[in-house]
Amino acid sequence: MLLGVGGCAAPVAHLRSEGARVSVAPAVPDAPVPSAARRPPPIDPAELAAKLAAIQPQWPRSRYPVAPAARHINCRRVKCVALTYDDGPGEYTGQLLDILARHHARATFFVLGQRVAEDGPHTLRRMVSEGHEIGNHTWSHAQLTALSEAGIRGELRRTQQIVHYVTGRWMTLMRPPYGSTGERVAAETRREGLAQILWDVDTMDWRDRDSLIVTQRATTVTPGSVVLMHDIHSTTVEAAAQVLDLLALRGYAFVTLSELYGGPLVPGRVYAGEAGPTGR
Repeated sequence: MLLGVGGCAAPVAHLRSEGARVSVAPAVPDAPVPSAARRPPPIDPAELAAKLAAIQPQWPRSRYPVAPAARHINCRRVKCVALTYDDGPGEYTGQLLDILARHHARATFFVLGQRVAEDGPHTLRRMVSEGHEIGNHTWSHAQLTALSEAGIRGELRRTQQIVHYVTGRWMTLMRPPYGSTGERVAAETRREGLAQILWDVDTMDWRDRDSLIVTQRATTVTPGSVVLMHDIHSTTVEAAAQVLDLLALRGYAFVTLSELYGGPLVPGRVYAGEAGPTGR
């Protein structure tokens, strides 16, 4: 919107004071008013915006976050581990992002659409801008194998849409709640362009809310492992710095799932850590 700012001239009466002499300059003839033919055409805001966009491609500034440049990590030669966090975003997710940033580590977050709607855009936009990967964990954490095809589709699609609205990105990964999957789930994830991601290291942090136990389990990895954790538990976030420190001492690189597997995965197919795709 173009806003015009106009000035307001003070009336002559306000310039006079009792007994003061006011000198008035000789009148200057008004400048000739240009004819309608010579007046500039009115400004079209849409046309102006298009011209500015052509001159400066980033104008107007996009509301979507910009991810850092892709890293080139060969996990066949480097010891890689993918730390994954489910069920957020939650009240501790920002603290976890701070810890990951201090360690220059990237992770993958499987988010619930319902929580994204409650949390707002800031957390997910920060994830993207700091190089983390976002995956679909359904809308309400429903057990997909207990739903109809339409029910599965709704759980996945609503989450796809809200994450795209917030970040401008379409997710390509999903994790079925409880790891519960089957032929109908595979068919719907294939239709939505989502690869299914399981894990090979389960910290059981949802059951044992003890940061020491979470640390011990999260560090029982081998190259190529996918570690399952939940950023909605304070004890898991408390364990994060120790997990990162111990694995870094063993020479591990902390990568997203796409980095771990070296590129796009096959929609509908199940992947489970160091074992690679299971073939389901």
